[in-house]
Amino acid sequence: MLITDRRTSASADSPNSAPHGHESSTRDRVRQTIAEDGPLTAADLASRLTLTPAAVRRHLDLLAENGIIEESESATAGGRSRGRPARAYILSEVGHAGMESDYAELASSALRFLAEHAGADAVDEFAREHSAKFEARYAAQLAAVSADVTARAQALATALSADGFAASARPVGADMPAAGVELRQGHCPIQRVANQFPAFCDAEADAFSQLLGVRVQRQRTLAQGEHVCTTFIPVGAVPVTAPSGTTTPDGGSFH
Repeated sequence: MLITDRRTSASADSPNSAPHGHESSTRDRVRQTIAEDGPLTAADLASRLTLTPAAVRRHLDLLAENGIIEESESATAGGRSRGRPARAYILSEVGHAGMESDYAELASSALRFLAEHAGADAVDEFAREHSAKFEARYAAQLAAVSADVTARAQALATALSADGFAASARPVGADMPAAGVELRQGHCPIQRVANQFPAFCDAEADAFSQLLGVRVQRQRTLAQGEHVCTTFIPVGAVPVTAPSGTTTPDGGSFH
């Protein structure tokens, strides 16, 4: 769901600025980029979106005014050794809520009812079944992708973004024991459900392992109060696909 500004006055933009529709579209791009890759500074956004710093700051001011973004307390601007660090932004709780489905509360209520009347195991089973369905759909989309884990991770990020997860994938490993890919999800359409039922996060991680053919490691989640979900995907010469329950090269199993 697109976030629109509650402030409609033309004074938000300069007299020579682009029409309001274009401004709104650009603001959505700023919000989406922050959701995918935040924390980001105005300079980061200007570089990524090919905008002037002044234009970016105008959009950031409006998004912050509407409570859609907020300053990141832990982020610091790279390369700044003196003076006040540049402000970096992440999506706020209001921003995440604005991207949620209108049926989020209904789904949460239904799962609470299921837990009360059939037990927690029933919710866990439902989470696995839900995950298996999107796993099968994504597997079809990844079928034409090469066996390279990095390429498959990028394709998975694209598929997740199409479903509203604001996902991206980037190589990591310079400061880690092993090289790999970090899969980031800046938004979760079922975050309200996952907050109450962590089984959905666990089932999703299992599905990623199946789709990518390696044991992935979930590092941070929106459901635990982080501003982004991150999953580490190790890169190595391992089979890309494996039936559920089979053994991975490290001696573990996918499920």
